[in-house]
Amino acid sequence: MSMQTDAEKTRALNDELRQHLLGGGAVITAGIAELGPEAVERLVKTIAVFDDFCHANDPYEEHDAGVFDFDGTTVMFKIDYYDKALKFHSPNPADPTVTERVITIMRADEY
Repeated sequence: MSMQTDAEKTRALNDELRQHLLGGGAVITAGIAELGPEAVERLVKTIAVFDDFCHANDPYEEHDAGVFDFDGTTVMFKIDYYDKALKFHSPNPADPTVTERVITIMRADEY
């Protein structure tokens, strides 16, 4: 039996949030909201199947961010790790008992 590394645990938890919106919160920016509910729904589905992770854009192999074109708009998503009170950074992103994950979806020009 092999033990998962912290990066593997973090990646699995990030994938769960990105693919199913489970295990954390989700935030969209005003620029994303302006696209309308139908576009936001498609965007969430696009992020769920996003798999363009490589060493250049995912150096820690945590699947915590991505950038892609969506209907001619460059869109980004980023997963941040907070403590349970949402005040500070998580002491250990690999441990869901001490971490609140938040995925933010934004236009690149809002970053």
